[in-house]
Amino acid sequence: MFRLKVKEIAEQKGLSQRQLFLRSGVDTRTVRSIFRDPKTNITMETLARLAYVLNCDISLLIESEPPLPKNLDAPIKVGPLPWYPGPENAPEA
Repeated sequence: MFRLKVKEIAEQKGLSQRQLFLRSGVDTRTVRSIFRDPKTNITMETLARLAYVLNCDISLLIESEPPLPKNLDAPIKVGPLPWYPGPENAPEA
């Protein structure tokens, strides 16, 4: 799961929701939604517009939740995948 850090960075740079939507051209409802719910789904184009106005790299606007492990060589625990039937139910080759 990922969360957007647009609100935090906009506040650090002294930009209001209104200024952000006016300068970026992103719909006011989208900006409002991002500020209310940092897990809002947005397009890469929207993210790029916001990054441009905030004068930062897109990667600074996204945060992994929970944070990725520091040791990327460590195994990542994954629960059952609802769309995968499991090896015992897999079709025969």
